[in-house]
Amino acid sequence: MEECKKDILMENREIEAIVREVIQKAVEGGNLGVGNDAVANGSSPGTGNLTAANGGLVPVTMPLALAVKLIEGIEAKAAEWGMRVVTAVSDAAARPVAIHCMDGAYIGSFDVALNKTYTSIAFRMSTAQLGTLSGPGESLYGIQFTNEGRIVIFGGGEVLKRGDVIVGALGVSGGSAEQDTALAAYGKSLFENI
Repeated sequence: MEECKKDILMENREIEAIVREVIQKAVEGGNLGVGNDAVANGSSPGTGNLTAANGGLVPVTMPLALAVKLIEGIEAKAAEWGMRVVTAVSDAAARPVAIHCMDGAYIGSFDVALNKTYTSIAFRMSTAQLGTLSGPGESLYGIQFTNEGRIVIFGGGEVLKRGDVIVGALGVSGGSAEQDTALAAYGKSLFENI
């Protein structure tokens, strides 16, 4: 048992060293904007910005203000379409940044919207695309039973990018698969213009 604990501790230290090295190289290469005030106010959705945290700096790929602005735009369109949805935005590591539930949205849509963001980040594609690849007879058939059931294979999840860099994901749930797909596609196009 002690040997196992030592192995895990050693592995965690190795992973931490690798992460620190990657961040340091990114900072040196100019890929991370240290001290970027735009991150704090959400006005610039650039990739890899750093923000102050307890004891150091952490990378921010999806500022909260940007996520909320995106969700508000999606909610306005959903209201136009007569939909009541849950909209989730996660960062590039699939960590939730913001989740809004419109009045009257289905309770079950909360987990579905959040899992759509996870799925889009995990497989770097929309949930609609993954749905096509996971149909009967396709190469990814059954994938929805992996990852502790968090994989969603119907529309409503979209990857959010700045250029070629994935900065987060969007998940919309509350309508039919077609409605969720259309609303998430609208959200993705909205994000590209914010």
